[in-house]
Amino acid sequence: MVTNKNLYRARNTKNDEFYTTLECIEKELSHYKKHFFNKVVLCNCDDPYESNFCKYFADNFLEIGLKKLICTSYFSSKVSEKNNKKGTVLILEKDSFNCDGERKPIKSCTKTLEGDGDFRSDECLSFLDECDIVVTNPPFSLFKEFFGEIMKRHKNFLIIGNQNALTYKEIFPYIQKNLVWTGYQFGEMKFRVPDDSEPRATRFWIDENGQKWRSLGNAMWLTNLDIPKRHKALDLTKTYKPELYPKYDLFDAINVRTINDIPYDYDGIMGVPITIINRLNGKQFEIIGEANHGSDNEFDLFKPTINGAQVFKRILIKAKRKWKIISIEY
Repeated sequence: MVTNKNLYRARNTKNDEFYTTLECIEKELSHYKKHFFNKVVLCNCDDPYESNFCKYFADNFLEIGLKKLICTSYFSSKVSEKNNKKGTVLILEKDSFNCDGERKPIKSCTKTLEGDGDFRSDECLSFLDECDIVVTNPPFSLFKEFFGEIMKRHKNFLIIGNQNALTYKEIFPYIQKNLVWTGYQFGEMKFRVPDDSEPRATRFWIDENGQKWRSLGNAMWLTNLDIPKRHKALDLTKTYKPELYPKYDLFDAINVRTINDIPYDYDGIMGVPITIINRLNGKQFEIIGEANHGSDNEFDLFKPTINGAQVFKRILIKAKRKWKIISIEY
């Protein structure tokens, strides 16, 4: 039986609640509109009255050509708290709009769930089974579980997470096999945070309306929806010189300081910054593993040290062929 303990803790941890701006959603979703035609979309961590994911899809339902929109929220949301710890669900279909394209009021399209709206509950998993694509910003502390439920059911998705998740043992294999990749926004993103969030020395501010904000430098969109971005090859212009690319102490691979320094004429394994995942073309490179502590998981092959000094965590790649300045047409 699924319990609420972990989810309740996640939703009420100040460092775990980040509310996505409509601007951020519009910027990313503009690249995917063709994927949503005649599809059932599930936003399963989204209060119908507060979430900008719900607002985006509700406002653009007819333009995108959705078949159905389902938004579920956990009971700790402001609206759901009034329902005696019951979650809320919004369901929009084509008959939710009149012949002039006007939508029924959101309130008339929502109802109280039997349970609390936990995305792992049988009730909410039934919505997951029904949908074609999941789009949301799940609690970062539950990202592994959230991702696992999606992949278990072979669903398409477009979700926001922390870049650290890329090397989780539950997620890295999908990246390695070129089954999952990053979206267009990778890095700096700003989020609304709860009113009771404590001030921070950096990446925190309060706007003129009293709304608290935080920015994250390592946020990302993660997806398995095909996009032109992932088919673009890196333009490689550097040549391999042993004195510029030292080898690791414990593994036969060279250290590459930046992505722009990747040599086009090296056939062996290279350790590159983790941000390579955001620019990876599966036809250009294969991912061999990662180098962090050498013990995190089966994909963490060694601790990256050079002449005894530890260097930053690396993704290990190998070229599938020699490349110079080249591009792949989508």
